[in-house]
Amino acid sequence: MLNFKLILNVLGFLLIALSFVLLVPAILDLAFRNETWQSFIISSIITLGFGITFFISTRNSAENKIQTQDAFLITTLSWVFICIFGSLPFFLANLNISFTDSIFESMSGITTTGSTILSDIKSMPEGILLWRGLLQWIGGVGIIVMAISILPVLQVGGMQVFRTESSDTTEKILPRTAQVSFAVIIIYLSLTVLCFISYWLSGMRLFESLVHSMTTIATGGFSTRNDSFASFNNRSTEYIAILFMILSSLPILIYLEVTRNGIKSFFRDTQIKTFLIIIFVSSLLVISYLWIFDFKNFEQSLRHGTFNVVSIITGTGYTSDNYNLWGPFPIYLLFFGMFVGGCAGSTTCGIKVFRFQILFETLKIQIQKLLHPHGVFVPHYNHRKIQDEVTSSVMSFFFIFILSFITITLLLSMTELDFVTSLSAAATSLANVGPGLGATIGPENSFYAVSDTAKWILIFSMLLGRLEILTVLVIFHPAFWKK
Repeated sequence: MLNFKLILNVLGFLLIALSFVLLVPAILDLAFRNETWQSFIISSIITLGFGITFFISTRNSAENKIQTQDAFLITTLSWVFICIFGSLPFFLANLNISFTDSIFESMSGITTTGSTILSDIKSMPEGILLWRGLLQWIGGVGIIVMAISILPVLQVGGMQVFRTESSDTTEKILPRTAQVSFAVIIIYLSLTVLCFISYWLSGMRLFESLVHSMTTIATGGFSTRNDSFASFNNRSTEYIAILFMILSSLPILIYLEVTRNGIKSFFRDTQIKTFLIIIFVSSLLVISYLWIFDFKNFEQSLRHGTFNVVSIITGTGYTSDNYNLWGPFPIYLLFFGMFVGGCAGSTTCGIKVFRFQILFETLKIQIQKLLHPHGVFVPHYNHRKIQDEVTSSVMSFFFIFILSFITITLLLSMTELDFVTSLSAAATSLANVGPGLGATIGPENSFYAVSDTAKWILIFSMLLGRLEILTVLVIFHPAFWKK
């Protein structure tokens, strides 16, 4: 049976923490003498009030044990509550941002999607720009903790392949999460600092270096400029972004393993090797196309081709050029690249590389069985045997992902969006990438012109994609609410 007191207790703690984070952009706006500091103070007070109410009213009665149903509901509601309370500064500030747009921007931030309804980002107060970056940074570290500690236990989409001995039961989720969170935050913070210093040394302003370092490491893609990295027109900055987008797409605990066992840890992980091969081949194809067909010179082809391929595949969503003008081949490749994502245990989105590996391994075994009916073939992932339950989970995930993508596309088309916009909006929201294709939501446009109905569909789609789909859908099943 669901333990609502425990669930409210956890949500209360999260809201209390969020209320203090809201003070950071308030202080910044005060320093820059922006009137929007008031919206952050009011938002902080409201968030703190709800947080204390939830936390205090349940502290004596909440049990320490957490069951599977509780974990599913806590995971989903955590993102929903942070989205709602994170939207308050946008709505309360005198910036003509509607309630729907505020929720959209907040959900895009906390899910590290990077889609925006802001049409003039550069004119936004510094506090708002910092808050967008903080939302993505918080969402990035949150999804890592969830992917490492919670999803393997809940057996969502084959994530149980990453289950360790210390996370065998749902009763150990909270202690396990506390232990993992500390290591994750240290590594995550270190990468952010390194990225910040690198951007600053490349010539980026101090404030913009801070915001972009947070959104890069979170593979979120929110920028302080309307045209993202195209506005900087700085080679060094773009190459630095490429490096850190890739580093952020690797399993974050691999860095801990490297400190213990050396650089060889990178090359033992088949997921990392496959991810890097996908990045290399995709970049090479786009670079060759741009250079051969005279869209760019070689250096521009190398830089813009690699930058946008890495950005889209990792789900970061930065742009350094309008790829809508590159011709059909790069556009099609980038569209399919949206679904790939990075490695499990990173901030990236999409289907994830390990699922493609397991699917390919399963297909290979099936072909071998057809050729040798009496042979015995055992599928392996990362030098370990793949259990049947993992294969079933991955196959189920692929099916529900495709079904969700088709459903969202059809729903968006009912809001009178054209085919290309509906298709790319469904892809970019479900895969948490950010920019779409076409004239409406392309790399040089925002989602401002999209109807409110379409925005609510996309809001749900972003949440669905970020929480691996099944984590959200399971709570809508009637059996979930039974004892």
